[in-house]
Amino acid sequence: MQHDEMIWQVINHQFCSYKTTIGKALSDKTHFCRHPYSVTGLCNRTSCPLANSRYATIREEEGKISLYIKTVERAHSPKNLWERITLSRNYSKALAQIDEHLAYFPKVLIHRNKQRLTKIHQYLIRMRKIELKARAGRKAKVVGIHRKIEQREERRERKALIAAKLEKSIEKELVQRLAKGAYGDIYNFPEMSYNKALDHAEEEEEVEEETESESEEEEEEGLVEYVEDLDSEEEEMEDDMEDMDYMGDGKWGKGSDDDSDESNDSSSDSDDEKPKKPKKENRRRGPRVEIEYEEEREDEQQEMVAATNDW
Repeated sequence: MQHDEMIWQVINHQFCSYKTTIGKALSDKTHFCRHPYSVTGLCNRTSCPLANSRYATIREEEGKISLYIKTVERAHSPKNLWERITLSRNYSKALAQIDEHLAYFPKVLIHRNKQRLTKIHQYLIRMRKIELKARAGRKAKVVGIHRKIEQREERRERKALIAAKLEKSIEKELVQRLAKGAYGDIYNFPEMSYNKALDHAEEEEEVEEETESESEEEEEEGLVEYVEDLDSEEEEMEDDMEDMDYMGDGKWGKGSDDDSDESNDSSSDSDDEKPKKPKKENRRRGPRVEIEYEEEREDEQQEMVAATNDW
């Protein structure tokens, strides 16, 4: 009797001739499977062809694609363990055949077989194209990949990047020392790096000046000023309008001279009694408000009463 879990415990923890490991560190270690019937090529519980009594895979032999199925009913005879089914060259028909023969298998296994079928179809198409070009006299140029050369170039690129950063730091240090005057009047260093550093410093200063000028212009645009609404002439006109009195019969005019003389005498007496104070400028802190007063006099009332009696 075949026990899948026991077989996997032995393969995983003890020894398996098909198992290979890549990577030295524990975090970088990857386990692969070299078994010819493996679906994914990875060494894990679901992809192991030895530790699964129900298993299926796809293989290509001389341009023909075949589906291999393993069931527990044939486990007693290793000679007939794998059932071979030839798939159609049409991609859609081959997918339909996989769905038909693997109807009761796990969905993960069906998906892996379909992925494997897709990859095999792709590289078969490329092989046919290359062969047709070769027969037509246009032989395709096959470029080999040299892993060692690629690794060497990658190391050189990393070293070049590190060297570039060192040059930038040296330029900054030179500018700082020159600004402090550490070298005095004699400079024995490459002029190229010094000139580059000076140009870079000048560009930074120009950018700072431009930003400062832009900020000042924005501040000036944002300033708010308050201006008086009325001029002095308009104020005098308003004072004259306030001095106007109703003279009767719908006429308006200034007050009499007697009133003005009396007001002048009273003002002169009050000025003699009280010392004069320096006048302060009246500053308006808010909008000007005009108030109109209506005064009723006795003469006007008598005229209105007489007019009503005559009527």
